[in-house]
Amino acid sequence: MIAIVDYDIGNLGAIENMLARLGAKAAITNDAEKIRSATGLILPGNGSFDACMCGLRATGLLPTIEKRVFDAKVPILGICVGAQMIGKGSEEGNEKGLGWVDMTAHKFPASPALRVPHMGWGSVRVTQRTDPIGSALEPDSRFYFVHSYYLKPAFRHNVILEANYGFDFAAGVVEGNIYGVQFHPEKSHRFGKSLLRAFKDLCG
Repeated sequence: MIAIVDYDIGNLGAIENMLARLGAKAAITNDAEKIRSATGLILPGNGSFDACMCGLRATGLLPTIEKRVFDAKVPILGICVGAQMIGKGSEEGNEKGLGWVDMTAHKFPASPALRVPHMGWGSVRVTQRTDPIGSALEPDSRFYFVHSYYLKPAFRHNVILEANYGFDFAAGVVEGNIYGVQFHPEKSHRFGKSLLRAFKDLCG
């Protein structure tokens, strides 16, 4: 079962519905026992970085989640602000991130040519075809973005997907069994299905 972590942030039903269409057993939950038995985890995020971090910590689930991620090596996928949360922090706020990946979230620079937030469909380039998720995506994959802050990993080996909005930025990152994507696969039709199918397969 893939547990979609519920900490009262965002609309999680679309993620659950797409996983169900892929034949995955998934549940939106804030139950520690279900998280302990999950074979995969999804960390969603919507809105401000600080609100998401405070909301997650308030659940008391973080020790259980980290035990599954680091001791049991269960795959986890952060989505949108959830992807930013697996890093060290964000320019948007003052809260510390989870620190699972050596990266920070930076605000898109002000520019007359670029609207912020970056919103809409964008092409994504796979930078690591040997990665199980990267290898599952079509060369012309496009995903739906809604964000004002972008992922900036310290190390190139953590980047598996790139997009461009005035400049190239990391659209997908990995550190072992930990994944994060800046876009919304649950809103990205067949491309999102391909990504979530690859994640489901990782979860066994």
